[in-house]
Amino acid sequence: MEYLEFEKPLEDLVLKMEKAVELSKEGDVDVSATIKDLEKKIEKCRKEIYTNLSPWQRVQLSRHPSRPYTLDYIHAITKGDFVELHGDRGVKDDKAMVGGWGTIEEKSVMFIGQQKGRNTKQRQKRNFGMSNPEGYRKALRLMRMAEKFGKPIICLIDTPGAFPGLEAEERGQGEAIARNIIEMLQIKVPIICIIIGEGASGGALGIGVGDKVLMLENTWYSVISPENCSTILWRSWDYKEQAADALKLTPTDMLKNKLVDGIIKEPVGGAHSFPEKMFRILKKELINQLTELEKLETKKLVNKRMDKFSAMGVVKE
Repeated sequence: MEYLEFEKPLEDLVLKMEKAVELSKEGDVDVSATIKDLEKKIEKCRKEIYTNLSPWQRVQLSRHPSRPYTLDYIHAITKGDFVELHGDRGVKDDKAMVGGWGTIEEKSVMFIGQQKGRNTKQRQKRNFGMSNPEGYRKALRLMRMAEKFGKPIICLIDTPGAFPGLEAEERGQGEAIARNIIEMLQIKVPIICIIIGEGASGGALGIGVGDKVLMLENTWYSVISPENCSTILWRSWDYKEQAADALKLTPTDMLKNKLVDGIIKEPVGGAHSFPEKMFRILKKELINQLTELEKLETKKLVNKRMDKFSAMGVVKE
């Protein structure tokens, strides 16, 4: 597994553990005491690293190459019964935006989310998780389908932003995102939005309006990335750490400012270290949230959603 700069002390201990386990398998030396000692040291090191993360370090973790992506979560939660749907019925099928039917504990739900790639070929195919207008229009088509059949919607957000290319603007990128925001406010079924990685700008907002908006512990949500903010303010990427602090983009900051409804704890070590644990945690959270939201009558559900977003940014002097 790849380790980030601040994870290096942990990497050293893990490598020592792997060597000790190798020696143990060979059977020539009894290293059981060493292995137990290393296990304790690794656990202690993980706690020290991951309980004192800076905003910039959380941004780095949200982009970790081993971190689970949207389809990883969907396939794990639905146990492989996910049926992907394609196309916006207008231009084409945007591979950066995925969606379709799946079940959680025998409940049918519509999954929608941005998908990144793990290698060069996949990243090109998925456009690095940056959707074009047709991606947002596909998402809205699937939301309307879910509404038609009375099924809840789960949006998994992980994008560095909507695609900023000329062709995207020509096909109405801004209008597509704005349309999704206003339509999602009025959809008559429960909507749960989970930020599983990067939640950048309008790219995230295009599928980010819900009855519950939750963030995984090591994610970020902001109008702009720290690097771009640093470039605008200081004309250099060198101040990205200061920008990350100033933007208040961590889950704790977002919850404090009442812009999200909750934080989902990750296993100590991050979702990239223990993906199976993270899948179970997220599935349990989704079941709990769906159970609560399904108790609300339609009119109350929609009004509550509208009131929540209308109250954001209101300042009383």
